[in-house]
Amino acid sequence: MSSSPRSWSRAGATLRTWRARQWAVVGLGALATALVVGVPTAVVPSPLFSRSVPVQWWNYPALFATAALAGITLGTYVHQPYQREQSGVRDGSRLGVVGSVLTFFAVGCPVCNKLVLVLLGASGAISYWAPLQPLLAVLSLGLLAEAALRRLSFQSVCPVPASA
Repeated sequence: MSSSPRSWSRAGATLRTWRARQWAVVGLGALATALVVGVPTAVVPSPLFSRSVPVQWWNYPALFATAALAGITLGTYVHQPYQREQSGVRDGSRLGVVGSVLTFFAVGCPVCNKLVLVLLGASGAISYWAPLQPLLAVLSLGLLAEAALRRLSFQSVCPVPASA
């Protein structure tokens, strides 16, 4: 995993070099993620969907953190003129997709999820699935953080010589 202090330092240095275009993509990506995950799971109130089980307090920070990490990961795909392309690196994009999908299951209503309902029944969804959802949220956020760190650590700045 890329979660070493050096990776965090390199990721922070990369974020400081981002321009307004990348931050705009981060903001739009975070908003889109919050809506795509939050509306169908009814964490974001909407007349389109409702929940049988009330939203838990931790659903809101999990959705917020997911949106922020997904936005940052999306922002890494905006090309900057000084970036070097690196071939053959594992960029973490699959981790981001898996993390986002897991968040959907983590913050969703346990008895509204048809797959869980078929596998465990209504009482099983409340008794077994609901207690696992916070752990699933932590796992999904870890995967999204790892994806963002990998994407950020592979962006490198190629300094321009002073004579150019």
